[in-house]
Amino acid sequence: MRKLTLTLTAAAVALAGGATFVAAQPAERTAPDADRDGTLTQAEFAAHGAAMFARIDANGDGTIDAADREARKGERFARLDADSDGEVSQAEMTANREARQARMAERREARAAKMAERREARFAALDADDSGGVSQAEMTAAREARAERRASGEGRKAMRGKRGGRRIMHGMMRQADTNGDGAITRTEFDTAHAAHVERMDTNGDGAVSSEERRAARQAMRTAMAERRAARTAQ
Repeated sequence: MRKLTLTLTAAAVALAGGATFVAAQPAERTAPDADRDGTLTQAEFAAHGAAMFARIDANGDGTIDAADREARKGERFARLDADSDGEVSQAEMTANREARQARMAERREARAAKMAERREARFAALDADDSGGVSQAEMTAAREARAERRASGEGRKAMRGKRGGRRIMHGMMRQADTNGDGAITRTEFDTAHAAHVERMDTNGDGAVSSEERRAARQAMRTAMAERRAARTAQ
């Protein structure tokens, strides 16, 4: 059985990737499944992990530590300090707030448009015979299909994925710091990332299928439930 190993080389660093771990990957930033075929290959994992490290390593020194947090603070201040005079004026704060509000308004408009598209798509799915209306039989069929999706857990998958992705990120980062010095080197990160991926590749074929990702999500939820029960019992 061939084990999945990831060695993220300098060439892989140049590849584009995503932002969160693949067991609970939501559709945020660039997804690791670059070709959208439902299977994550070694090359896709390498690109995803390399881009993830590069983004977190804000100062580019090859280690994720407190200095990166300070670098990100500096970047945020620099964005506020539009004229680069070392101070943020009231006018700059106002401009930043207005720009942020404009971006939020754009996102709201985009969400509203997507919701309208989804409503149209849902109605079209209900109207199976394209009659322009939905019969009682079509409604019954739709309810049964929803019940099946709820039973399989797919209906809540996206929201759980977003929260779960952050939890996996934080958990793996803690595990990656093997020497407990508060910093994560590229070697530590690569080792933890490879171990995380290898656990998902249960059949050892060098790729992770959608079924293996679903199994990983379920295992994660089970482990979290057990930890919550243990804390409650204490």
